[in-house]
Amino acid sequence: MPGTRGAVPVPMQANGTSDLTLDILSTLDTQQPIHTAEAFPHASQAEIKAALDRLASRSMVEYETNDSEQVILTEEGQQICDEGSHEWKVWEAVKSKGRIPIKDLEKIVGPSAKVGQGNAFKLKWVKKDGDALTPVAKEVTDTTRQLLQHVNEHNTFPDPKQLKDYQKRKLVTTRKVITYSVRKGPRWALEIPQEVTDLNVDMLQDGSWETANFKPYNFNALGEPQNAGALHPLNKVREEFRKIFFSQDFIEMPTARYVDSGFWNFDTLFVPQQHPARDMQDTFYVSDPPEAGPPGPDPVADKALDEMEADSQMYRDSESADTSKLDYSQYYKNVKAVHQDGAFGSIGYRYPYSDAETQKLVLRTHTTAVSAYCLHRLATNPRPARYFSIDRVFRNESVDATHLAEFHQIEGVIADYGLTLGGLMDFLGKFFTKLGISNLRFKPAYNPYTEPSMEVFGYHHGLGKWVEIGNSGMFRPEMLLAMGLPDDLRCYGFGLSLERPTMIKYGVSNIRELLGHKVDLGFIESNAAVRLDKD
Repeated sequence: MPGTRGAVPVPMQANGTSDLTLDILSTLDTQQPIHTAEAFPHASQAEIKAALDRLASRSMVEYETNDSEQVILTEEGQQICDEGSHEWKVWEAVKSKGRIPIKDLEKIVGPSAKVGQGNAFKLKWVKKDGDALTPVAKEVTDTTRQLLQHVNEHNTFPDPKQLKDYQKRKLVTTRKVITYSVRKGPRWALEIPQEVTDLNVDMLQDGSWETANFKPYNFNALGEPQNAGALHPLNKVREEFRKIFFSQDFIEMPTARYVDSGFWNFDTLFVPQQHPARDMQDTFYVSDPPEAGPPGPDPVADKALDEMEADSQMYRDSESADTSKLDYSQYYKNVKAVHQDGAFGSIGYRYPYSDAETQKLVLRTHTTAVSAYCLHRLATNPRPARYFSIDRVFRNESVDATHLAEFHQIEGVIADYGLTLGGLMDFLGKFFTKLGISNLRFKPAYNPYTEPSMEVFGYHHGLGKWVEIGNSGMFRPEMLLAMGLPDDLRCYGFGLSLERPTMIKYGVSNIRELLGHKVDLGFIESNAAVRLDKD
């Protein structure tokens, strides 16, 4: 037996005594069009809409939606409409008694006495005589009550300009009203016909399909909502950055280690052991285990780098790095000598170098620790190279609109012969143009491991100010020479956070709305795809 769809009653009352769909059809039989606000004043908008949709889906009726705004009285406004305005009550009480002490007014008039007294003074209905009130006007017109009575009857003001004033006084409010104009449709009938919803074998065999009244397809019906996953804006912007780096033949550095030793995080980068960045208030130290062993190879990182270099156009014709040639013990001695006594043309910091300080474990404060590992590895086969990384770093900072204790750092390293600071500025200009950020400013800065150094600023239209979006510089010779790299091989280093370009792109003014417990999941699910080179 085929599936069918017949009449679906929509009761107008909760007890189901009236079928609203049939009431609409019978009303249309005698007049059209009909206006639901007049024909069915006691039916709710939801009930009327449900009935009309059922009839319209069968092409029995056609209807238009009419949106309007009605003015309705608040509780205080209704009270004034019924009893009179506050000022009228004060005047009426004073007139009837001739004289009322001010201190007794609230007992006679009620809680609205103070407001009514002020308005009555303004209207010059009453005056103050010593510590009492006496009437001034013999007769008054309660305009406020008259206007509210008009609103109560017609749901609008005679003069629309009066609405704002009465809204400020909290005597009226507005509500949206939806009504419908209904007329007969092409398949109008007084009764809802039965419709066939399925075509089966029996109907094809006996030919009943030729005369069957099939339910029409509703191509406008929405499907079931899908609880699909959504990429976070940071992931979208991160992927765009990766494409930009890969298009310029950069190799992605392995950055899986969030915890690193003080040696790789600070010492290799020529950061002195007394530097403020190494204080507890700036760096998160690991308590268990508290120390690492001496520096050595990382087989997992080396394997990942070998695979990336094999796929790179830049390294395809060159020999792969032979990490067995690396002498980590000598590298450690070189770094110690640079800090303590000075070496490779540098006078150093000239302080007693602490071996224990180098072994402390920290949550890495930058991915430059990984860059140092990759550059040291490059010493086995010095050649032009390009590395990048995008991963999480940690700083013990106060949280505000533009800073978090953990964030994502984007870092790029370029090693080549004959590099200059002007070349770095030119490269950064082209790099940020690919991100859709063309208005840059450079400011001289200090970094222990780069000299010269520059901060990069971009203008954030949401915050209305220039925001630091990156840091850059040329790695110091005493840092590179200690690794075993040749004298004429120089390195650019530049870094920026992932969060700030994302804030600029998506118009987010507070970084805590982008990452952390205050993130709106609706924003994550509905944000558009990102194109960094487009506005």
